[in-house]
Amino acid sequence: MKIGTVKGTSDYLPNEVILREFIQNSILETYKINGFERIMTPAIEDIENLDKSDGGDNLNLIFKILKRGEKLNSAIENAQFNELSDMGLRYDLTLPLSRYFANNRQNLTLPFKCIQIDKVYRAERPQKGRMRELVQCDIDIIGSDSVYCEIELINVTAKALLAIGLKNFKVRINDRNILRNILLSIGFKQDELESVCITFDKLDKIGINGIKAELSEKGASEESINALSSILRKLPLSLDYIKSISSQKDSINNLQEIINKITLLSENKYTIEFDLSLVRGQGYYTGTVFEIESSDFNSSIAGGGRYDNLIGKFLNEKIPAVGFSIGFERIFHILKDNRFYIPNARKKIAVFFENNFLEANKKADKLRNDYDVTLFEKPKKLSKFLNSLLEMGFYGFFVYGQSEEIKILN
Repeated sequence: MKIGTVKGTSDYLPNEVILREFIQNSILETYKINGFERIMTPAIEDIENLDKSDGGDNLNLIFKILKRGEKLNSAIENAQFNELSDMGLRYDLTLPLSRYFANNRQNLTLPFKCIQIDKVYRAERPQKGRMRELVQCDIDIIGSDSVYCEIELINVTAKALLAIGLKNFKVRINDRNILRNILLSIGFKQDELESVCITFDKLDKIGINGIKAELSEKGASEESINALSSILRKLPLSLDYIKSISSQKDSINNLQEIINKITLLSENKYTIEFDLSLVRGQGYYTGTVFEIESSDFNSSIAGGGRYDNLIGKFLNEKIPAVGFSIGFERIFHILKDNRFYIPNARKKIAVFFENNFLEANKKADKLRNDYDVTLFEKPKKLSKFLNSLLEMGFYGFFVYGQSEEIKILN
């Protein structure tokens, strides 16, 4: 039997669980006090829903669940290899939320402001920062196309990050309508846009030459590729310049309003800027997209956008929706690697007993008013055991019957 975890998954030690719980609880409490309500959905979804979700590259990372019994045997015997699966594990929380809303809309009040904090699964190639099982922390607003939804989501997400203790971050924002409009104006075809956007999203990773090469492989015209390259070389671009090359005036005005409002709401605790190069990989985004970048750790720590057409796939009507997701696993590893100290955390102490368990337990109960207390039978080699407690994050210890004061570990 193998004792290691499956690649791309992790066991977590008690200290790591404490940190993970602190991050989750800080995010959850911030979401809740700002009027969002928590829901839960199954980890398993119908494979048809997952395959038709416009999830971009994530569609290649779905864990598919094989059919069972005769259905599986029949698919194999008839060489219907695309019929081997009927279910899969969710790769994000947006598709399950869309199905959830369609299934429960009669019990929900619009606009519906919801929280999802749960595990998702992706058939990633395991590496640092790329997990197969990961936690996402989402807030979404369904049923309103008001620009104030984006403003509220950005504001509340920033509050959650500040509550964790993260500082020095900036919000990048764009609108896919503006990008599509510019792409059409320089010669790309309507049916090429989603594919071009997926490539465009890789700009930070592969650079302008990589973008040109990938678009050429996809069959885009050389004239359009060169025109796009010319725009990319001018980045960053201001919204004033965008007005001169895009006819999407409403989208531009909405972005300007979001930036203006968030600048006031931020109280100089973080910044926001327009970035034409921001795309976000999921194909279901229809308008504004945003991402939060940590300047301290040179990493993206949250992202989201508007997806006004995804719920309509279930209901055959347009239901506006927009969401923001915090990169929980990335934040966890950042804080862990930097030995983050949880503020105002209750201190842990150990109470040792020998032949006086009942009396020691009563003493431990009194101490629990101020500390998290663990009872241990006194070991023969106490000093060695105390070193282990120190590694586990214990603050001090108390040997019942030998001392009346807590001894601090250091």
